Amino acid sequence: MPQPDLVIFDCDGVLVDSEIIAARVEAELLTLAGYEISAEELAETYAGLTFKDIMMRVEEKSSIPFQVSLIDRAEELVDRKLRSDVRAIDGVREAVAAVTAPRCVCSNSRSERIEFMLEKVHLLPFFKDRIFSAMETPTGKTKPAPDVFLFAAEKLNATPANTFVIEDSVHGVHGARAAGMRVIGFTGAAHSYPGHADALTEAGAETVIRRWAELKSVIAALSEWSADA
Repeated sequence: MPQPDLVIFDCDGVLVDSEIIAARVEAELLTLAGYEISAEELAETYAGLTFKDIMMRVEEKSSIPFQVSLIDRAEELVDRKLRSDVRAIDGVREAVAAVTAPRCVCSNSRSERIEFMLEKVHLLPFFKDRIFSAMETPTGKTKPAPDVFLFAAEKLNATPANTFVIEDSVHGVHGARAAGMRVIGFTGAAHSYPGHADALTEAGAETVIRRWAELKSVIAALSEWSADA
């Protein structure tokens, strides 16, 4: 059976149910700063982006100037909430363990945050020394730029066209597709919304799963399809 060179997992909203936690904190900060937005709206529109990028996009849209100190405040408050509240997504441990190809994490979060979240939910051993933070790549460009995906593939000797990426956000899907990789969308986290699967498909995901139990068979089927193509 054909095998991928590499399977890349996004972290927030894929391995851990952290997107909704961050969205609640960030939405409250933006609302207090003069731009009223709900956690649900923020997650649907901006999931997958750093808070700095979210703030810049909101600034451009609303013409409300935000203080730069808001970024550090958001990082501090989100870290605090994640340390106490973050949970693994149901079934993820078994799904990751069932992936026999090389695997890694590519995320817009800082590596320190990724590591403490994965350690808290007992997933860190699966990805030890294979965690890539977009902010810590040579270019420092975050998703939707493809840089973190290409950097991981280069480091792990993987061909992008034979690499699968699991992503929960439109921005992440765009980045993976720009890297020339194949994308499986994921909608099983708490921040998922009506139309989420359609949005991921339109962004370039080949298929979308909601339950982790589907991952092994989906990778096998897509790998076969590629080999037959």
